[in-house]
Amino acid sequence: MLYIWENAYICKYNFTFNQINMTMETQKNLRSLEAKRLTTRLAAWTGAWMLSFALVNFGSRFLWDYNETISIIAVLVNLVLGAGMVISNIRHLRNLDELQRKISLEAMGITLGVTLVVGLAYSNLDIANVIPFDAEISHVVILMGLCYLFSILILNSRYK
Repeated sequence: MLYIWENAYICKYNFTFNQINMTMETQKNLRSLEAKRLTTRLAAWTGAWMLSFALVNFGSRFLWDYNETISIIAVLVNLVLGAGMVISNIRHLRNLDELQRKISLEAMGITLGVTLVVGLAYSNLDIANVIPFDAEISHVVILMGLCYLFSILILNSRYK
């Protein structure tokens, strides 16, 4: 018999070690199922946001001939889906174990720093007419994605 202080109440537990192991396995399986569910949900939100982003960019030119009202509606839908993606990402991060969360947050910090410094330098090169083309945000987004990917890969190999 074991007494545990839990939420200002003393609870009496009667169990065997087999029950403990089974409970731990059950919790591990539930955590794994929850991680898969949250990852799938994050992928769905990200995919929906990306499709709405493409719709905004190409739809105005090819589908609705630059109709301002439809473009505004499409941008608003894109913003709502983007907010859903961010919320889904937060839920996904909260479900990670300590090491995965540490790796993800460290990779995000590296990505933010690199993107900010390189992105502003890139913009300055454009402003000073050092590069023969316009600095496009899409180039910075590609840099961000690659930086995050490589940060995750390097940090995973460092901590494993």
